[in-house]
Amino acid sequence: MPTRSSTRRRLLVRALLSLAAALPLVAALPVSATRAEDPWPTRPVTMIVPFAAGGSTDVIGRIVAEGLRVELGQPVLVDNRGGAGGTIGTAAIVKAVPDGYTIGMGTASTLAINPAAYKSLGYDVLTGLVPVTNIAAVPNIMSINADVPAADMAAFIRLAKAQAGKMSYASAGIGSVSHLMGEQFKLATGVDIVHVPYRGIGPALNDAVAGQVQVLFDNLPSTLPMVQAGKLKALAVSGPNRVPALPDVPTFTELGLDDLGWMAFFGLVVPEKTPPAVVARLHAAAVKALAQDDVKTRLVAQQAVVIGNRPEEFAAEIRRDLERMRRAVAAAKIELN
Repeated sequence: MPTRSSTRRRLLVRALLSLAAALPLVAALPVSATRAEDPWPTRPVTMIVPFAAGGSTDVIGRIVAEGLRVELGQPVLVDNRGGAGGTIGTAAIVKAVPDGYTIGMGTASTLAINPAAYKSLGYDVLTGLVPVTNIAAVPNIMSINADVPAADMAAFIRLAKAQAGKMSYASAGIGSVSHLMGEQFKLATGVDIVHVPYRGIGPALNDAVAGQVQVLFDNLPSTLPMVQAGKLKALAVSGPNRVPALPDVPTFTELGLDDLGWMAFFGLVVPEKTPPAVVARLHAAAVKALAQDDVKTRLVAQQAVVIGNRPEEFAAEIRRDLERMRRAVAAAKIELN
């Protein structure tokens, strides 16, 4: 009769033989089956917005961040890094770890105007960033204080020429979209109006409404409420078509001012060397986010044209706008340090 100890030995031998037989099968399994890794993202993603809270870039960035949260299944946390016309925040995007957990907003200012106007940025937007998608484009607008005695663009140009050097225009700062628009307007029309740069569009808008300056160039969303309230008079908007919210206001192109017809774009970018699989996943999530009813409704409320194109298409748009801004900056003799 077998003893208890001999029974235990037989059971142990059987277990060892079974384990030895299973080892070749385990070794033959693919790595993905033995060491599965969760796909990106597995933790919150940070979106760097290179401007202060409240502006068009911030508003559009937050709308898209919420849409991305739904599609990616992870929070997308907005990090405002304002200052120096967007160069500080853009530098932070360029220098971020390229693992997909830092993404950023790229705009006409940061990807076209700044590279054209600054003597040295310390980074190259064409090589330091990977375009993901152009989220949306927003019309620009030229408006004047309600008390300026001009009912339309032709009347304003006559008035400005008659008062050469006595009228002024406000911008969001040196090198901003509004600054470049003002200089393009001066070149295109031959008027002499003085540039008054502000620290952001908010104070510029306030002084235009108050009459401290007579003219304001801006993205449409922030100026529109003041036009609708009758505190500013709109003279022209950019883009291929008139804005539904301002059907009586002509486009710059209609007025023969083609150089001012461009729209301000807002897109997603990531640092160079971000894995292609992550870029593809982020692009797909962004396109789906832009198709969400809530996201579309909120973007349209900002007067934005929703785009959501492919990375290579967005890259081509950036190169095209950069060349356009280089010509405009050279003509206006703008150089920033």
